Amino acid sequence: MQKISKLGVLTSGGDAPGMNPCIRAVVRTAIYNGISVVGIRQGYKGLIENDIYSMETRSVSNILNLGGTILKTARCNEFRTPEGRKTGYDNLKQQGIDALVVIGGDGTFTGALKFSQEYPDIKVMGIPGTIDNDLYGSTYTLGFDTATNTVIEAIDKIRDTADSHDRLFFIEVMGRDSGAIALRAGIACGAEGILLPEKSTALDELIDLLKNGQANKKSSSIVIVAEGEKSGNIYDLAKKVKQQITNYDIKVTVLGHLQRGGAPSSFDRVLGSRLGYAAVNALLAGHTQEMVGLEANVIKTTPLVEALTGHQFKLEDDLLQMVDILSI
Repeated sequence: MQKISKLGVLTSGGDAPGMNPCIRAVVRTAIYNGISVVGIRQGYKGLIENDIYSMETRSVSNILNLGGTILKTARCNEFRTPEGRKTGYDNLKQQGIDALVVIGGDGTFTGALKFSQEYPDIKVMGIPGTIDNDLYGSTYTLGFDTATNTVIEAIDKIRDTADSHDRLFFIEVMGRDSGAIALRAGIACGAEGILLPEKSTALDELIDLLKNGQANKKSSSIVIVAEGEKSGNIYDLAKKVKQQITNYDIKVTVLGHLQRGGAPSSFDRVLGSRLGYAAVNALLAGHTQEMVGLEANVIKTTPLVEALTGHQFKLEDDLLQMVDILSI
């Protein structure tokens, strides 16, 4: 086993449900193995500002059901600079910290990889915490399941009023460059159309899809638009559709940041616990500059550089094929 005397844990980038169960698992697994643990508030910003405090087993009591992150999170441009990373390194050395667990998405991992390459004496392990579900090396990332369930619940409620008024709703969901939430929520809610960054959908194609729904006597229609979809602003898209389908009352709903919040699902609580436990054990086994992830229900490690650049994350082919088939 690798000798680690003190471990730091931080969350960075956008918050994701499941981060707190993950923090809990990191802290308690480290303490169980005789390692001191410190929490770093507000991600890399706290690392640079030396906002670091000791954590005990009771520091993470009663947080399994909490959304967000008790460590807080922030984006930190200063950590992108060599001077910022040097300040963070000096703070870690001053406090005797020789290992770091970082929970976040691609931006978090980019910073962690650069930092670890510059200062290899600090062992670094990443945990994928992002609702976008867009990191290679883990079938599911922390927060994706909860965020998708939140979207499904919202769309189910919107469907009620859409049916009551024969309306067409355009609903924008988060995802930036990933359509993972849009795709799964769309299939789960029976959306008539799903617009994804990964799949080009022409306006004419969408119009034909909606007209076919009307011809089949559909009383309402739901079109889910991932925020990174290439067709442009969702309001402009709705106006273009209105020009060609005049008998529909068209409404736009942007779900926004409500998708990030809320108590983590059972899946995300267990996933966070598994990944936190695995991250500490991987460090003890001598791993560094890697990410722990879940594939085929088995925990595995993936080099950070590969998680970021080795392969492009792809949506499931069968789900993409199902979209048009199941919406008829």
